[in-house]
Amino acid sequence: MWGLLLTLATFAPAVRQGQGAPGASVLGLAPPRTTEAPISTSALPSSPAQPPAGKKNGTSQQRVRIRVIKKKKVIVKKRKKLTSPSPLVTARPPVTTSPAGTIDLPEVQEPGCPPLGLESLRVSDNQLEASSSQSVGLGPHRGRLNIQSGLEDGDLYDGAWCAEEQDAEPWLQVDARHPVRFSGIITQGRNSIWRYDWVTSYKVQFSNDSRTWWGSRNRSSGMDAVFPANSDPESPVLNLLPEPQVARFIRLLPRTWLQGGASCLRAEILACPVSDPSDPFPETPALTSSDLLDFRHHNYKAMRKLMKQVNEQCPNITRVYSIGKSYQGLKLYVMEMSDHPGEHELGEPEVRYVAGMHGNEALGRELLLLLMQFLCHEFLRGNPRVTRLLTETRIHLLPSMNPDGYETAFRRGSELVGWAEGRWNQQGIDLNHNFADLNTPLWEAEDDGLMPDTVPNHHLPLPTYYTLPNATVAPETRAVIEWMERIPFVLSANLHGGMNDFSYLHTNCFEITVELSCDKFPHENELPQEWENNKEALLTYLEQVRMGITGFVRDKDTELGIADAVIAVDGINHDVTTAWGGDYWRLLTPGDYMVTASAEGYHSVTRSCRVTFEEGPVPCNFHLTKTPKQRLRELLAAGAKVPPDLRRRLERLRGQKD
Repeated sequence: MWGLLLTLATFAPAVRQGQGAPGASVLGLAPPRTTEAPISTSALPSSPAQPPAGKKNGTSQQRVRIRVIKKKKVIVKKRKKLTSPSPLVTARPPVTTSPAGTIDLPEVQEPGCPPLGLESLRVSDNQLEASSSQSVGLGPHRGRLNIQSGLEDGDLYDGAWCAEEQDAEPWLQVDARHPVRFSGIITQGRNSIWRYDWVTSYKVQFSNDSRTWWGSRNRSSGMDAVFPANSDPESPVLNLLPEPQVARFIRLLPRTWLQGGASCLRAEILACPVSDPSDPFPETPALTSSDLLDFRHHNYKAMRKLMKQVNEQCPNITRVYSIGKSYQGLKLYVMEMSDHPGEHELGEPEVRYVAGMHGNEALGRELLLLLMQFLCHEFLRGNPRVTRLLTETRIHLLPSMNPDGYETAFRRGSELVGWAEGRWNQQGIDLNHNFADLNTPLWEAEDDGLMPDTVPNHHLPLPTYYTLPNATVAPETRAVIEWMERIPFVLSANLHGGMNDFSYLHTNCFEITVELSCDKFPHENELPQEWENNKEALLTYLEQVRMGITGFVRDKDTELGIADAVIAVDGINHDVTTAWGGDYWRLLTPGDYMVTASAEGYHSVTRSCRVTFEEGPVPCNFHLTKTPKQRLRELLAAGAKVPPDLRRRLERLRGQKD
């Protein structure tokens, strides 16, 4: 669903291009033309956002610069000096002023303090207030950075906070609950496929009691600072305060916004904790981790270095290998962890974790890098749980399926990357939707009454269109599919993405998609808490591969394993097949099952298998006997004589047919 919402939101400007809306660079169209021209504030058109008649501001005769988008002017709420909005600029101390009194903004951007937590929902809804709201779906609780709107116009869950049109003094307020050191603000416009709303400038105020307020001022002039905001709905814009302010409350006061739109924004607040002995309710300390791991974001070079270090620290249980390359040629590295790395042990199940399908979803990537460090450290310490996991399971960790997209997102940083930048690979392909569609033909067969007798719901082949040389298939996708087909995976989890259906229908592997966090790219200081939130689940899920039945399908005469034998469970329309050594794994919940093993050229065998609540898979082995025809084929192919018993049996079979 998120993928659909994002696609629609990203392409929305192109839908209204002919109506004078901003252009869509993602489609290869030219960006909207913008002009800056000095005009007098007395020439600005009247609008609901104009101040009441007779209100003093003292700058009515100054010349200001405004941004015109597609010949649309900016609505000016107060006749004060404005700064033209531009994407991804910052105001950072020391801040100087030009002779006209506007803020001179340096080029370097240094967020400094971490996010307060609007995007990650650490800041709860009741900590957000506003002067007014157009609707419940546009209330202050929706004023969170990167929040997404619903598909319907006026959806209950809309994509920003929006003040009422008649609100002459709009503001959005955040209660930090404790004194903090506010250092900066990041804003976006409204996420919507129906409307274009974004604030182009704003002021900031602070308070300790929500009654007495003071503003952020320019150092040189002493005037209230007016910060440039957004020039499109999605690009995050960071402004650092001229001087950090210690307070409990912060208010954003929009001053100007796009003409024809409304005062709408999404925001994140940057704030550092401070110690306040007089606070009767001391702040709960941030959750940290006792695990000595590398809690930071790793770009491609740092990721490769870390994986190499883990391999060198635990050479007996690790192996780093590549399953292919990205469009830009970056290798898709996998960390294998097992007591016999590099080989498939008969009877030992294979499990995988995949992360980074969307390049800007960094949390899954870091969790897998943390997991490989943790497993190595704990194995060296003799942790019995980890030791058993690594001796009874072969684990594969792919932390970055889309390294090209991640490098783009990493360069922007966790606070400025936005919802879409870095999501796709370098070809502009969303890997989440790039796997072959096996669901549609399955549903059509179900509607036509062809399931399960004619069309199975397992081991479906790739569609013909998908295998053509000109098929739009990313190299990253092809690499993962070949990886799936090469290794007999039993269980998998994708730390966000849609290949779970493909994996289930094309291979033996059961797979789930894990939605990790509301914040795709959390700040580094949040990684220890995210690790603690997810560590137990990551380990427990790997252990689920022990649940069900396992065993071998062998030739009764030779005791050799039979590859590609089908394991069918009565009453469950989903079969699995044996690996090349004849071993198989079938995940099942506790209960009694009738299981049938069959293979080409063999008589099928059915037996009862009971799955208990005891930990560990239940052995369920099969010995299959060749059919007379298969034995005859093999003997004739080897030039051997047909034994008397086989000759008599074939004669009886011919007689039965006659």
